[in-house]
Amino acid sequence: MNANFEFKHLLQPKIAEQLFDQMHDCVFFIKDISGKYLVVNQTLVERCGAKEKSEIIGLTSAEVLGEDLGQRYVKQDKSVLKTQQPLLQYLELHNYQSQELGWCLTSKYPLSDQNGECIGLIGVSQDLKWPESDNAMFVNIQSAVNYVEENLDQNPSIKQMAKIASMTHYQLDRRMKLVYGLSAGRWLTKTRITQASHKLLETNMSILDIAFSVGYSDQSAFTKQFKKVTGLSPLKFKRINNSKTRNIK
Repeated sequence: MNANFEFKHLLQPKIAEQLFDQMHDCVFFIKDISGKYLVVNQTLVERCGAKEKSEIIGLTSAEVLGEDLGQRYVKQDKSVLKTQQPLLQYLELHNYQSQELGWCLTSKYPLSDQNGECIGLIGVSQDLKWPESDNAMFVNIQSAVNYVEENLDQNPSIKQMAKIASMTHYQLDRRMKLVYGLSAGRWLTKTRITQASHKLLETNMSILDIAFSVGYSDQSAFTKQFKKVTGLSPLKFKRINNSKTRNIK
């Protein structure tokens, strides 16, 4: 019995595929040991600018999205496949061929056969959602959220957010996770990079000025964090996306 046969029977991928085809805010995929797509859901097809699943099956992320946009996913895949350690709730800004930019939390798990040999990986990327403005839990932290968004250049801290919200650090973290699906620290990173992305696409500000404007003390720290969550340097991000104004969800 070969690994491919075991893989198909163990996971029943067709059932998972049909289930995730109904989830339009979630990308789902199964890849083989070389990082090539075996199973994808319809959301991934649409966001990659393809018409049929057959256009993606058998290709790597870099082959589907291009080297610039796909290479970071290839690196993620290789790490999961090599170490057999999962990637859990990784915050990243996806940059799809369909002209969409959207924040998500990505998780990838290695898959093993009955002998414990790694034969591929399975993963999902769940879109982050904006909270409802009348959500009672959001109202309780709205003043802290507004303060951060309006004063990013002052490098606001989690401690300041907690004080404004009249909460402990733990209480703020718990409330932020309930409302945004992120800890206060991860939400702050997301907010900084989102504003920086808008400025890259909508202004002629220098990278250094943008870094200062969203609370980074130097260009190097900003560039490192920006590349971590987007897979691109600020300049490359601007070049790839500047041809068309994109909304960042």
